[in-house]
Amino acid sequence: MNKRLKVAVVGGGWAGLAAAVELGASGAQVTLFEAAKQLGGRARSVKLHGQPHLQALDNGQHLLIGAYRETLRLMTTVGADPTRLLKRLALDLRYPGTAFRLHLPRLPVPLNLAIGLISAQGASLSEKLGAVRFMRFLQGCNYRLDADCTVTELLDRHVQHGNLRRHLWEPLCLAALNTAPKHASAQIFVNVLHDSLGDSRADTDLLVPTADLDRVFPLPAADFIRAHLGEIRLSSRVNRIEQDLRIEGEKFDRVILALASQHAAPLLLQHGETEAIAALLANYTFEPIGTVYAAYPPELRLPFPMLGLGGDGTDALGQWVFDRGQLGGAPGLMSFVLSAQGAWDELDSAVLLATLHGELEQALARKLPQALWHQLIRERRATFSCRPDLPRPTAATPLAGLWLAGDYTCANYPATLEGAVRSGIAAARWALQDRPEKQ
Repeated sequence: MNKRLKVAVVGGGWAGLAAAVELGASGAQVTLFEAAKQLGGRARSVKLHGQPHLQALDNGQHLLIGAYRETLRLMTTVGADPTRLLKRLALDLRYPGTAFRLHLPRLPVPLNLAIGLISAQGASLSEKLGAVRFMRFLQGCNYRLDADCTVTELLDRHVQHGNLRRHLWEPLCLAALNTAPKHASAQIFVNVLHDSLGDSRADTDLLVPTADLDRVFPLPAADFIRAHLGEIRLSSRVNRIEQDLRIEGEKFDRVILALASQHAAPLLLQHGETEAIAALLANYTFEPIGTVYAAYPPELRLPFPMLGLGGDGTDALGQWVFDRGQLGGAPGLMSFVLSAQGAWDELDSAVLLATLHGELEQALARKLPQALWHQLIRERRATFSCRPDLPRPTAATPLAGLWLAGDYTCANYPATLEGAVRSGIAAARWALQDRPEKQ
């Protein structure tokens, strides 16, 4: 009988969980180390203070898209039914405070996008034709730019102005890359457009969790890992990985380091072979994400589960508001999303709520009752800042048997759940090889 490959996964976020699930499904003996008391990393469930009656919410309002194939596959693998846990919505961008609306019909690609752009409300005919030409250019170059630049430079170059820029391209950039268009990588943005708009019709759909994030993946993944004879060690911080892949004296055949870049760097710095990767990661900068949960009287219901508040985040503090009552949560509970660095990050929760409340009133053009309670959840280092030509490490490291996972290793993607999951799967598959080779 062949000896099972013994693999340590350091980090219990979505990248580490994806790696552990992939390893367990392939017969490896997995031990997962997580420093926190719960799994999920930067996409986890939380209990709101002073609201013990409320179901668990999340540390941020997360949104998936139909193109997240690996996330959907792993959810199914661990028994988390995407059709039950995610609400599938056709891409429908609504800004009720303006005349703008863009809806993609359920037609084959690229017909759905062409009709959606041409029929968009609140945009001039020249804007619509210009957007169609822009997408045809991207299709013609197979979504590969000659050189990276900022999203702002790319949009300027292709004369993308007006309401389609303000309410489509720039909000999509901010939502996907969590980096302002004037700083964001155009190539990574184009990659996202390819996956979300340029492949199959279902890829364009928005998938909004109808349960807390723990139930969407981390808890079913933990059950799957244990069912495949793996072990999960919570509250277990790894301070050193020895040259021979020992952790706390225990020897492993492979180690997958699946920590956020700022936490991975100190462990990589301990070995001469991986110092260069540590130095690369040490130069990363980060972007915050804020979520303000506000509980209104249960009668309050938005005209659509997700509404836009501002085109590019400059005229409004909030970018989006989600009606949690329409997404399996408590009626009247709203979640406001604040992305990337901006003026919002300097304000306290009371001022933020008052401002967002006013923005929602302006969008809906009516007076609203005051919120019964609210809470701000602020992730200071929610994502790496996705800048042009940002150097990204691969899963392979020069230290034999040590592999990396984390959204920053998924070179074609920004810091998203799908990027984290893909990175974990890639690291696991390399680790499973008997004689790993350089990528």
